[in-house]
Amino acid sequence: MLHSVIMAGGSGTRFWPLSRKALPKQFLRLSGDRSLIQSALDRCQPLIPAKRTWVVTNQMMEAPTREHLPDVPPSQVLLEPCARNTAPCVGLAALCLTRLDRDAVMLVMPADHVIAPAKVFQENIQQAVRLVKEDRDRLVLFGVPPSYPATGFGYIEHGEELGHGGYRVASFREKPDRKIAQSYIEQGTFSWNCGIFVWRAARILELLKQHEPEIARGLDQLAGHLHQPSWNDALKDVFPTMTSTSIDYAVLERDDNIAVIEARFGWDDVGSWEAMSRLVE
Repeated sequence: MLHSVIMAGGSGTRFWPLSRKALPKQFLRLSGDRSLIQSALDRCQPLIPAKRTWVVTNQMMEAPTREHLPDVPPSQVLLEPCARNTAPCVGLAALCLTRLDRDAVMLVMPADHVIAPAKVFQENIQQAVRLVKEDRDRLVLFGVPPSYPATGFGYIEHGEELGHGGYRVASFREKPDRKIAQSYIEQGTFSWNCGIFVWRAARILELLKQHEPEIARGLDQLAGHLHQPSWNDALKDVFPTMTSTSIDYAVLERDDNIAVIEARFGWDDVGSWEAMSRLVE
């Protein structure tokens, strides 16, 4: 079964003063009548209904998250007691998912990106699911064809073709300077890492155990409290002890079974007020 996990943290600094600590970017309506977090839910339907949607956010964001996403089951809004980057966030969601569905496949995506059209996004997701079904240990991510020599994004180098629109990841490259970014564009085998992933929940837990034992130990401690009255207290005690690191550093750059699909959908991370000129005339 395919589930979506929406990562919805945010400090509210990118679009200040419109966004603030209590109202980060995902709750703004920057490109239409729906907020960015609502659009993240919308673009997955009907492929992934609200009942199979999970949101990982922080405790301060609980009320606005429930207000914006009333169709997501309350038990599937996971509240981090503190910020610990994306590896503990993904691990927490995977832990909860595998208790309901041992073979769950999870689509992981940020809450605050602008993506269109939804139909093309869903087609790309289905390609990724086929790649995971073909190899249950495979991790799939999406690469956006670079439209300019961006220095603020990580890059993915494409290797051999795998079918279903996918390529083996040859390497990850950190945020380059402008000259190197231009060379990536000229080579034609690089894409931007947009932070959207598809994999089996059980597999990502295995890899966290292999590469990030402190995170895995914390998740193991939390497992005994799932669906128990002690859950919230355990989360407050255990989650802050986990290593604060990204899923890219924790797992993706250490594993050798990674595939990338070239995103055919339009994508923008809307990282600043200047980015609005790409969305609004």
